[in-house]
Amino acid sequence: MIRTVWSVALPSNSTLTTFSVNMEVNNVSKTQSNEMEQNLETIASELRKANRVLFITGAGISADSGLPTYRGVGGLYNTENTEEGYSIEQCLSASMFRVRPDITWKYMRQIGEAVIQCQPNQAHKIIAQWEKEFAKRGGKVVVLTQNIDGYHRLAGSENVLEIHGSMEEFFCTKCSWSISLNLRSDSSTSLEAWLKELTGDSVPQCQKCGAVIRPRIVMFEEMLPSEVLMQFQEEFDGGNGFDIVFSIGTSAMFPYITGPVHQAIRCGKTTVEINPVAEELSNRVTHYLPMGAVDALTRLDALIQ
Repeated sequence: MIRTVWSVALPSNSTLTTFSVNMEVNNVSKTQSNEMEQNLETIASELRKANRVLFITGAGISADSGLPTYRGVGGLYNTENTEEGYSIEQCLSASMFRVRPDITWKYMRQIGEAVIQCQPNQAHKIIAQWEKEFAKRGGKVVVLTQNIDGYHRLAGSENVLEIHGSMEEFFCTKCSWSISLNLRSDSSTSLEAWLKELTGDSVPQCQKCGAVIRPRIVMFEEMLPSEVLMQFQEEFDGGNGFDIVFSIGTSAMFPYITGPVHQAIRCGKTTVEINPVAEELSNRVTHYLPMGAVDALTRLDALIQ
């Protein structure tokens, strides 16, 4: 009688270990994915019930437009110092502008050109759309942004508080001259067209008195605009003014940006952070979504429809 022997190659210990690790990684990944979906559904449910929503936005929301941040991955200024030997923060400071406006203007122009080359993304547009939808039912959506790109307004938002100002308005440092521009490149008074007129002048001068002009933005070392702060405090009402507070793409570098989120937490309000990289707020908010702004808001928008 012939015996047939089935030969089965058993995996080595290292193969078994690798297989076990891969299984664990996959299980962790599935758990995280399930938690993410549950978070999204819970947030969407709370958005449907909310009456007033605050969005606090930073550079991360515009990164999805392709607009580089100052520093970080793909940042405009990732080296320790600029070619002049100063940090970008020093170059964009009030003290530098007083003594070397040519240096400050060099980098403000670069930032302005970067802003022009990009457009608002779907995250900006969804927030603007929600503003209109909430208004129809008697609610309100407010944006507090540290960005100077003007993308929220370009996307259609009206209730926008620009804590650092905007590149759309320029004024004379001595007389009353000022000009308002449009970030849209197809406008005859666009920022793009105006910057082209200034390319031959390292320090733009007032058309009226010849003094140095500047954009109405908050430089490093300068005070925040009191009018915007007062308007925000009125809306925020000590943390009780909104049912939900979103923090999107912000950094703990600015305490006046993270402060309202901490206050909302103390008041027992729902707080949401959307940021691919965990920050100081991530472990304190009600819901943390480790996602990009466009991905997170697109999925939330689909869930609340």
